[in-house]
Amino acid sequence: MDLTMIDGGVTAAAGFLAGAAACGIKNGGKKKDLAVIYSEVPAISAGVFTCNKVKAAPLLLTQKHLQAGYLRAVVVNSGNANACTGEQGMLDALKMAELTAGLLKIRTEEVAVSSTGVIGVKMPMERVEKGIMAACAGLKREGSGEAAEAIMTTDLVPKSIAYSFKLGNKEVRIGGIAKGSGMIHPNMATMLGFITTDALISREALQQALKEVTDQTFNMITVDGDQSTNDMVLVMANGLAGNPRIEIGNEYYGDFIFVLRQVCEYLAKEIARDGEGATKLLEVEVKGAASLADARQIARTVAKSNLVKTAIFGEDANWGRILAAVGYSGADCDPDLVDIALGPVQVAAGGKAIPFSEEEAKAVLQKDSVKITIDLHLGYYSATAWGCDLSFDYIKINSSYRS
Repeated sequence: MDLTMIDGGVTAAAGFLAGAAACGIKNGGKKKDLAVIYSEVPAISAGVFTCNKVKAAPLLLTQKHLQAGYLRAVVVNSGNANACTGEQGMLDALKMAELTAGLLKIRTEEVAVSSTGVIGVKMPMERVEKGIMAACAGLKREGSGEAAEAIMTTDLVPKSIAYSFKLGNKEVRIGGIAKGSGMIHPNMATMLGFITTDALISREALQQALKEVTDQTFNMITVDGDQSTNDMVLVMANGLAGNPRIEIGNEYYGDFIFVLRQVCEYLAKEIARDGEGATKLLEVEVKGAASLADARQIARTVAKSNLVKTAIFGEDANWGRILAAVGYSGADCDPDLVDIALGPVQVAAGGKAIPFSEEEAKAVLQKDSVKITIDLHLGYYSATAWGCDLSFDYIKINSSYRS
C-alpha cells in the first residue's frame, strides 16, 4: 500500500472544518478550551466509550445521538467534565448541541458533545455559549491544530496525525486528534479521540473497524490505572473521496482498517508518551501466549505496574518486578518458561536470572522510549501495550489538579 503521512490532522479529509476558541472555562481565558469539528455533508459515524459505570452527561447524549448512525459536528470543551452534575448537566450538554446545530443549520441529533476536565462542577454555560459561537464562526480547513490544543487538559503537547492512501483509483484520507495524559487505563481512559475520513464506508463496517482497532490501540495504553467518566473515540466518514464502498469483508476493508490502525496507534502512543509527569514511553510486547486475551492481559498488567514504572523511571533493570506482574496478571503462564528482555538485552531466561551487562541494560533504560519483551513460550499469540514511567511530577500534578 502507498501510505503517505500528510498534514491537516482532523481536517485533512475532504469536507471537514474545525474551529476553536478561548472562552474562559480554564486558565482564565488565556488558552483555547472549546473546539468544533464539522463535516460539510452528513457523515456515517461510530463511537466507542468508557466502561466506567459513572458516565458524564455529554457522553450519554452523544451515545443517544449516535443511534441514528450519522453526525455532522462535534462540540468539545476542556477544563470541565460536566460529570456527576445531575439533571442540569444533561440540560447543559443538550444546550451545547442545540446551539451548535442552530449555528451550523443542522439537526441537534447530528451533533456529538464531549467534555473533559474537573468532575462535579457545573458548566459555566454563559462562557461556553460564547465559545461555541466563536468556534463556529472560525471554522476553517486549517483549524485542526487549534482544535487539538483546545481539547488538552494536563497534556503537554497536542496530538495529531493524518494519512493519505488509495482505494481503487481514489485518494482517501484519514486523520485525527486526541487528548489524554492522566486517568489513562484500558477500556478507555481520560482520553478523547476524534477521527475523520472522506472514505465511503458502510456504518456496520465503520463500527466494526473502530471497535477492532480500539481494542488493539487505545485499549492497550495505561498511565496510572484510573478510568475516567468521559472517554470516547468518535469517527466520522463523509464519503467525499468517492472510493468504491467499503463493506465488511470486501477487498477494500483490509486496507481501510490497516490505515485506521496506524492513526489510532500513533495517537495512543502519543497519549502514553505524554503521561502526566512521564519521562519515558514504555512499550511492553508479550509473545508466545496461549491466547490473545492472555497476551493482552499480561502486556497491560506489566505496563500499569507501579513497581515496573518506577524502576523504569529510576533506570533500574529490576526484571523481577516484570516477572512478578506476569505472575499476578491472572493470565495463563508458566514462570519457569518466561524470557524477559530490555530492548536487545536479555535479562532473564526460563524465569531465572542470567548474566547480563548492567551497563548495557541501563543504557537501554536511559532512552526516552523503553521496550520490554516477554516471551511466555506457551503458544503463538502476541500483543503490545504502551505506558510510561512514574515520576515525582505525577504526584505534583495530581495533588493539586483542581487548583
